[in-house]
Order: sequence, then C-alpha cells, then structure tokens
Amino acid sequence: MTRINLLPWREAERKERERQFYSIAGGAAVLAAVIVFYIHIHMSGLIDDQLARNDYLQKQIELVEEKITEISALETKKKNLLARMNIIQELQSQRSLIVHLYDELVRTLPEGVSISSVVQKGSAVTITGIAQSNASVSRFMGRLDESKWLDDPRLDVIKSKIIKEQRISEFTLRVNQISGTAAGDNG
Repeated sequence: MTRINLLPWREAERKERERQFYSIAGGAAVLAAVIVFYIHIHMSGLIDDQLARNDYLQKQIELVEEKITEISALETKKKNLLARMNIIQELQSQRSLIVHLYDELVRTLPEGVSISSVVQKGSAVTITGIAQSNASVSRFMGRLDESKWLDDPRLDVIKSKIIKEQRISEFTLRVNQISGTAAGDNG
C-alpha cells in the first residue's frame, strides 16, 4: 500500500529553512558584533597608546624648551661677562697710557715752554700753554712728533702777547696719543 503523507511537509520544510536562516543570520550578527567590539577595543588601545606617546613627547618637548631657555640665559650671561671682560682688559691696557702721556710731555717740553692745561678726549690730546718764543713752540712740536707715545702734532692757535714787559706766545696744539701696543708698551 502506498502511503500518503498528508502533513504539510512543504510548510515544515519552509519553517526549517527559515529557522536555519535566522540561526545563521543571528550567528552572523553575533559574529559581526564580536568583530566590531574587538575592532573597537583594539582601536581604543591603539588610541590610548598614541595618546600616551603624545603626552610623553609633549613632556620631553617642554623639558627641551626649558633647557633651551636656560642655555639662552647662559649665553646672554656669557655675552655680558665677555663684554665686561673686554672693558676691563681695555681699561687695564689704557691704565698706563695717562702716565706715559704726562711722562712724555715732561720729556719733550723744551726750556722756555710751560703747559697751562692738558685735555684728553679719547686719543686726542689738546695742550694749551705759553712759550718765550714761536721757536720754542716749534721745538716742542718737533719733540712731540719724535715721541713714541705721541703722534701728529698740529698747531691750532698761536698768539703773541706782552706780559710784564715781556713778549710771550700763547699756543694751543693738538696731538694724538698712541696706544700702548702701537708704541711697544711692555707693561
């Protein structure tokens, strides 16, 4: 005898396929959610690591900037100290020049000439005085020109006057003082 199945087998098969479909779809959804969650966790970890690196680099940059500021301050201090040292050296080298100036004036001063004032501005020296004659002034200028500490004497003014029935010459002349190194100063 032939058996006839009167049960709705197509409907049952359709429901079974739907159940399998939803099971596969649900599994895929769960798998996709797990993958998305894993990617999210992994990316969060990478971001946290990068932020930690950025913080470390920022702190190192701040330390380097502090050191640069310190170095800049030290360089400024060094520059100021070098400037002071140069000024002190210059003063030390010029300290004996005034002594040499007056010593040289005494050595070169001929008889019959007296100095009333000496004014120095830098290396320029202005000498004012009186002499018994114009020839005495000329001798004085010649001796100044031969000096190793004084150079280039120039007569600015010479006036003849009579004081106490004696004829004298008032003069003003300029001369340049030679630095110690150019004059061969050893001390």
